[in-house]
Amino acid sequence: MGKYIIHKIGYAFLTLFGVVTVIFFLFNILPGDPAKMMLGQNQTAEQVAVVKKKYGFDKPLLTQYAYYINDLLPLSFHSTEENDYTYLGDNKYSAATLFTIGKTTTVIKLPYLRESFQKSGKSVSQVISETLPNTIVLAIAAISIAMLLGIIFGIISALYKDTFIDKFIQIISTLGMSVPSFFSAILFAWIFGFLLHEFTNLNMTGSLYEVDDFGESISIRWKNLILPAIVLGIRPLAVVIQLMRNSLLEVFNQDYIRTARAKGLSEFQIIKKHAIKNALNPVITAISGWFASMLAGAVFVEYIFGWNGLGKEIVDALNSQDLPIIMGAVLIIASMFVIINILVDIIYGWLDPKIRLQ
Repeated sequence: MGKYIIHKIGYAFLTLFGVVTVIFFLFNILPGDPAKMMLGQNQTAEQVAVVKKKYGFDKPLLTQYAYYINDLLPLSFHSTEENDYTYLGDNKYSAATLFTIGKTTTVIKLPYLRESFQKSGKSVSQVISETLPNTIVLAIAAISIAMLLGIIFGIISALYKDTFIDKFIQIISTLGMSVPSFFSAILFAWIFGFLLHEFTNLNMTGSLYEVDDFGESISIRWKNLILPAIVLGIRPLAVVIQLMRNSLLEVFNQDYIRTARAKGLSEFQIIKKHAIKNALNPVITAISGWFASMLAGAVFVEYIFGWNGLGKEIVDALNSQDLPIIMGAVLIIASMFVIINILVDIIYGWLDPKIRLQ
């Protein structure tokens, strides 16, 4: 298993290298001057020249790409000259020096995602660290709803195959997969946050943390999580229902299930001890993909509900052309995809001994 994990980590680094390359060249061929974006409208030619030199924008594109890779790598190389972009400044890098040869210092550091163009020099890492936890909380809540209800309704649908209950669940799940998340968000916000506000006490918009009217204290508003979590969980819920039903029906036809029934085990014991564990593989696959995609797919849901997460931050960055934040967010989401896929492969080995042996 250890050898397999190392093999997967190697592929993960290659994947992330490809993602970094694509997003760098994609966003750097877009029209617009990054230095002018950072300075705003009242800039002078001298100020633009200073900013370009400071951030390496005056260098050829391939040199800028090398700088960007050097910023991201944990093991990186830096100049001892203060005027060089790669100078190891305390305000830019938090690093541990390994050794120095000539004018080049080799260090170990955290990836540096650069600074925001529009947030007065605020680092991208700081922006992401403030918004990503909210998105993760929303994604976990949504996927928990999808997993819990999806498995339950999938089992019910399989047990009552071709009955009215089964057909009703299938219609609802098909409808859930068909409706776009942004439309569901608008609909749920209007119905439960506006029309039925007196009964639900839910707001149309709101984030996890809210500042009081006097701006003195911050409190957690868990009720603001309910509507966006339900909306974000609708589509994965529909997928889980379909997959759980079909997978369970396939498992019911296996020989070991017939043997268990012949031994006199109850249907509940058969489902609990034999069927569910073997039927979960396709569900785990779907959930892993959905959980990772929620970090990117939560964009519209967060924006509509005013949830201060990474998705809303991406929309704001797109509107203001804040390229470092967009690039950093895409890289973080890609990293989450890779990490989740590795974890899912490990879970497969636990669920299915045949996979572990292979």
